Amino acid sequence: MHQLTKGANAELFAEGSEPGPVTVALSWTDPTGAGDADVSVLLLGADGKVRGDTDFLFYNCPATSDGSVQLLGKVPTGSGTQDRILVDLAALPAEVHQVVLAASRYAGATFGELAELRLAVLDGGGDTLVAFDIPDAGEETAFVFGEVYRRGGAWKFRAVGQGYRSGLGGLAGDFGIDVDQEEETAQAGRAAEPGAPAAGTDPAAEPSAAPKRAVRTAKKRVTLPKAAKVDLADHPSWKPARLFSVAGLKNELDRENRATATLLAVMAEVPEFGRRITAMFNAPAGTVQTFTETSFKHGDSTVRPDGTIRVSRAGKIWTALVETKTGGSPLKSEQVQAYLDVAQRHGYETVITLSNDLALDGEPPVAVDRRRARKVALRHLSWAEVAHEAHLLCHHDGVVNPAHAWLLSEFLHYLRHENSGCHGFQNMGPAWVTVRNAISEGTLRAGDRNALRVVENWERLTRQLCLRLGGELGVPVSPVLRGKRRTEPAVRRAQAVDELAAGGRMRSELAVPGLPGPIVLEADLRTGRIETTVEVAAAERSRALTRVQWLLRQLADAPAELRIEALTADGGPGPCELLRALRVEPGLLVPADGAEIRAFRLTLPAGMGTRRGAEETGFIRSVDTVVDRFLNEVVRVLKPAE
Repeated sequence: MHQLTKGANAELFAEGSEPGPVTVALSWTDPTGAGDADVSVLLLGADGKVRGDTDFLFYNCPATSDGSVQLLGKVPTGSGTQDRILVDLAALPAEVHQVVLAASRYAGATFGELAELRLAVLDGGGDTLVAFDIPDAGEETAFVFGEVYRRGGAWKFRAVGQGYRSGLGGLAGDFGIDVDQEEETAQAGRAAEPGAPAAGTDPAAEPSAAPKRAVRTAKKRVTLPKAAKVDLADHPSWKPARLFSVAGLKNELDRENRATATLLAVMAEVPEFGRRITAMFNAPAGTVQTFTETSFKHGDSTVRPDGTIRVSRAGKIWTALVETKTGGSPLKSEQVQAYLDVAQRHGYETVITLSNDLALDGEPPVAVDRRRARKVALRHLSWAEVAHEAHLLCHHDGVVNPAHAWLLSEFLHYLRHENSGCHGFQNMGPAWVTVRNAISEGTLRAGDRNALRVVENWERLTRQLCLRLGGELGVPVSPVLRGKRRTEPAVRRAQAVDELAAGGRMRSELAVPGLPGPIVLEADLRTGRIETTVEVAAAERSRALTRVQWLLRQLADAPAELRIEALTADGGPGPCELLRALRVEPGLLVPADGAEIRAFRLTLPAGMGTRRGAEETGFIRSVDTVVDRFLNEVVRVLKPAE
């Protein structure tokens, strides 16, 4: 790890090496209780300016359209707050030369009132690459912590530590963003808008000295023990008593009521979990209170959202209404519309819909007339995302209170029980069988509406797979999108439909930090097969046979049906054999023309479930199974090329 001082720089990924995703963590403590700060990111071109307003990420615009930069939100630490940013360096457009990492305060608060200001850049495995402590913040209301930039084909980080007294507007203006001063002032004064920066007209200034503050001792964070407790049951049929029981759930309404109450109660009682969920909706960090079955007048009738969330900080209250569905129950447009109308009338910031569906492109899976409630945000959350955050806290990030760790583990067990109805995406939809049959009969054509529905559900399945793997591994896992597919969802889906019609195949790539490369997942509906693939750089050995033997030693326990292809330096096709044959004769993978082996392509085939659901013989279950097997038995045993 490089510990930097102001103005210093360090290399993140060396020239010629493959850059990967990094997580930037900005952290601080608030000893005065004056309020929090909000991070922002600016993507700059070669001229040091943004290309447009979409290159400015802040609390109201938390991600780029291609997902290369995402504001992950705040999480509490043992002594304060940490706000995280995911930057996928490999996915950044070539015209982006610099990523500025900043934060701002509001309502007259300054960075000199915060203590232990720190920036750290972590690699995909969670190891700190560089860190920068800022001891001299003063009257600034906005602050550039540092910047990631390209230099000579490599990615570097520079510790900046430059402050502004003119708030977020002054900071953004220096990089080519025109901020509406009237709107900025309105945001600063609006009690319902969390995290809005204070407006100001003072010119940007260098940071002034501030006295150092005492460092607080961080409390140890608790995660679930890896080893199971001793089982004292007399018989295997005995079941442990559970805090959140699934007994007595007779219908979907019972499941919805139980799931809503359980989720909201855990959010209110476990601060780290409540903060993670509310941060997804741009809520401030503060005291969380939750309520169920709240009633509101709506015309001549009364409506009762499933829940209400209120977050209090520094005398201001952020509020949201919650509408929950479990199992296969769909969200109802008229119901959500009524809640939007009620939220606008009562000054609520957000309506949150929660179901097993996954939103595509950030759009909730329900149609409403947004013109009737323009000032209310409509956001969607999947039960898969809820389970993902709970799993991260239980098994990786931890919580301060041991009782809270147990409470989260009980909640996670409840979510995963088959009777809870909170399972995430579990059905490829009614178009699945129609499209499969059309592929078999050769009648599927580009532009088919059923094919589009299947492609959309394939995206949902890919997203859910990323959530599950990310929770299990403790790293951000994301789909890899290239070209126009990164920025134009309609183009991406149209191309996927064309590929499905032409070849009967659907394909995704998953970026998993710490692995040799992205995992390619391909489902062939013509042959009923699923294949998972990864490319591995060959070791620097003098002979081709030695390179093959280096790989085979690592795959001693891998499945015999694993297919291995040698990729040559000249780009041409190389030999390809199954692992079972190579164990007998490694020389089968040596190119006959003596070409140098630069890498190996490893592919594991498996049968594909035919049914549309997640049951034992279902397509979704088969995808989960083959990816888990490939990850655990093949990819994770591989070592970097020497």
